[in-house]
Amino acid sequence: MSSLSGVPRPAGRSWFNPSTWHLRTRLILLSMALLVAISSAIGVASYASMDVVLTNQLDAQLNLASRGRPPEGNPSGRPDPLDARGQSVGTLNARVVNGQISREAGFLSSDFTRTSLTSSDVATLQALPHDGVPVDRELSKGAYRVLATETPYGDVVITGLPLSMKQSTEASLVLTMVLVSLGGLVLIGLAGTALIRRTMRPLEQLSDVATKVSKLPLDAGEVALAVRVPPSAAHPTTEVGSVGHALNLMLDNVSSALEARQRSEMKVRQFVADASHELRTPLTAIRGYTELMRMTENLTEDGQKSLGRVQSQSERMTALVEDLLLLARLDEGKPTEATDVDLTQLVIETVSDEKVMAPDHTWQLKLPDEPVTVRGDTTQLHQVLANLLSNARKHTPAGTTVTTGVMRSADGSVVVTVTDDGPGIPAEFQGNIFSRFTRADAARSGSASEGSSGLGLSIVESIVAAHGGTVELVSRPGRTEFAVRLPAAARS
Repeated sequence: MSSLSGVPRPAGRSWFNPSTWHLRTRLILLSMALLVAISSAIGVASYASMDVVLTNQLDAQLNLASRGRPPEGNPSGRPDPLDARGQSVGTLNARVVNGQISREAGFLSSDFTRTSLTSSDVATLQALPHDGVPVDRELSKGAYRVLATETPYGDVVITGLPLSMKQSTEASLVLTMVLVSLGGLVLIGLAGTALIRRTMRPLEQLSDVATKVSKLPLDAGEVALAVRVPPSAAHPTTEVGSVGHALNLMLDNVSSALEARQRSEMKVRQFVADASHELRTPLTAIRGYTELMRMTENLTEDGQKSLGRVQSQSERMTALVEDLLLLARLDEGKPTEATDVDLTQLVIETVSDEKVMAPDHTWQLKLPDEPVTVRGDTTQLHQVLANLLSNARKHTPAGTTVTTGVMRSADGSVVVTVTDDGPGIPAEFQGNIFSRFTRADAARSGSASEGSSGLGLSIVESIVAAHGGTVELVSRPGRTEFAVRLPAAARS
């Protein structure tokens, strides 16, 4: 049986465990079991009833045959059961006189002659009770219904009729019952399967809807939750329909909540974008006036330090505003200006810049012999590399080796890796590593003097996603690797 939703069967399901079977399968098997039980009961009752009827008929014939008729020339009127006239073929007739079977005893043949008894037949007949009650015995000619009656003359008359006709009738009855029952079971099984499948169709529709909803990305972004249970399976007047109706109400509620969440996110993003844009002007003014004061005013040593601090913080604030504006643009889904980017050359330039900023680290390159080209925005891809290398530089101690590699994967995509042999990132922090305003300073050692906004890796993930790629992290003590996978540029 196929699953209700068309989903492949779970690995835990087993035919040897009925609790894992589909409801449809259990209903069909239960119906078939009930039909088998009913058919068996009818068959047993019919067989028992037929056996009683046939046995009574046979006993009546046996009593009639055992009476015999007066022989010709016998004025006493003593019946002679050995007289074969009027008896059927196969009838057994015997007389016991003084404990011995008469020589005339035997089975009536089709030519109205008698077939003699065997020694085993004689022994069986001699052992019969003389109470006039019919009994079944196995003789050389087969199974017989035998009656032994003691006459008023002191001898015993034995009459027997073959059970072959009765057994044949009962065998025909059993065969007929079996064939009719099997045919009925097949027809009812097919019809029941079709009816149960049709009856279970609303449940299949509910399962399909639930499966589709479970695959929707509901965690972020604008979600169109348009899937619903069809009206045919959402009648509140039926048991299954009430479940479908309730599921539709739940989906309506979830859809409304998702729309409200999306509106709230859009308001927050718009506020961040507007605020960042408005902060650009005063920050530019602060930096300008700071530089002007450095050039025109004679400040004390403490004044120079304070002014330098104002300038460094304004520069840091400017960088933060630029990051927020970039994230806002990426969130809006604005297309990037795609050109052919020589990723190999870009890696060399970015790593060279980091060498100047952190000469206490060891910087290595693993590049292919031929240039690797991708389609994308050069500035944004440069920022991806700069953020990953900066992350490795800031959060690892001096002497750490940072290796940047570029390679083509088997599926044709391009993979850029940034690997360091630093202390690693704790497992509990890795799940949130790409979240905004998440800092790893407490997790990885490094220079505490360099401020971190917590936006670097979230910018990396957003830019890579805008380019149709993915970024992954694998980290343990002694090895941390960020792998950026980008689609390769089409070769001309």
